[in-house]
Amino acid sequence: MKIYIIAGEASGDLHGSNLIKAINKIKPDVKFRCWGGDKMHKAGAKIVKHIKDLAFMGFIEVLLNLRTILNNISFCKRDIINYSPDAIVLIDYPGFNIRISTWAKTRGIPVYYYISPQIWAWKQSRVYKLKSSVEKIYTILPFEKEFYKKFNMDVEYVGHPLLEEILNYLNKIKSKSSFIDKNNLLNKPIIAILPGSRKQEINVKLPLMLKAAREYNQYQIIVAGAPNIDQKIYYKYGLKEESLIYGNTYEIITYADAAIVTSGTATLETALLGTPEVVCYKGSRVSYLIARLLIKVKYISLVNLIMNKQIVVELIQNECTPKQISKELNLLLNNFSYREKMLNSFTELRTKLGEDGASQKVAQSLIYDLSNHKR
Repeated sequence: MKIYIIAGEASGDLHGSNLIKAINKIKPDVKFRCWGGDKMHKAGAKIVKHIKDLAFMGFIEVLLNLRTILNNISFCKRDIINYSPDAIVLIDYPGFNIRISTWAKTRGIPVYYYISPQIWAWKQSRVYKLKSSVEKIYTILPFEKEFYKKFNMDVEYVGHPLLEEILNYLNKIKSKSSFIDKNNLLNKPIIAILPGSRKQEINVKLPLMLKAAREYNQYQIIVAGAPNIDQKIYYKYGLKEESLIYGNTYEIITYADAAIVTSGTATLETALLGTPEVVCYKGSRVSYLIARLLIKVKYISLVNLIMNKQIVVELIQNECTPKQISKELNLLLNNFSYREKMLNSFTELRTKLGEDGASQKVAQSLIYDLSNHKR
């Protein structure tokens, strides 16, 4: 059996790798050809396009790289035809993946969507393309099943895959002193900075985040490096070598007193690990204005979206300044009741997400379907 997986970002690489491992436990002879990253490669997949060459953020950035994106779509189609997979599994990355799902339908290739695209936030009309081209959608957020129900689609809610990832991490966690010694850190409290996994967002937000955090001299600043980003990108903003750590993001979050986090999956990871956070978003002016016209949800962070209320402060566009970030950091670090209220809400969030085991559920469903699927 051959499966073709397409993920375009770091979070997709993580979830794809766990899915590959879960499938291999059920059916060890499955072969995987993927668009992904180092984690999927380590899990045993053949990587044909790496995520470091795929992540484009914002409307303007997409337009500027349109030729590359269109070339990638053409290459992907040819590669799928040559590989002749039994199924395609799409992981988020909607602008690209929905085009592939529509095309794959014409070729008679079964398509499964894991980490369903956030079409409930904008471009809801894309739901009809999914309805006509995808065999099954596996949703990971509690409210998504109700959203698809409005369009007479029966999707499968499997829970959030981050739950299993964080549980695995917590079962192996070492002491803070071990983390400090391993990374040659000072024995001082930590402010964590998670500036994202794309060059564009790091270049825009990291200098603002650093300026805000540097006001707190009694803390050491630790930046979580994205595996697909060269360290030179971080160092040009005056970051000390020991302040940039790759491959230990969960430990950085766990041992931080507070975190400054770019909107995205990291906001949910930080909440599930129990670290108070402030969420930041800043893009090009044109991209932001277009997004305001199109996006139909009240919040940008997964934490607030899932809870349907403001749990963490979101500093968006013009509000994303060193002054505003510093102001929120002060509350997170020094206001006990403010911290406790946020942490109690994180506990509620964990309960709302339900049980872990998303990868295993998807793997079992997928293998069952493919074993009984007649092409």
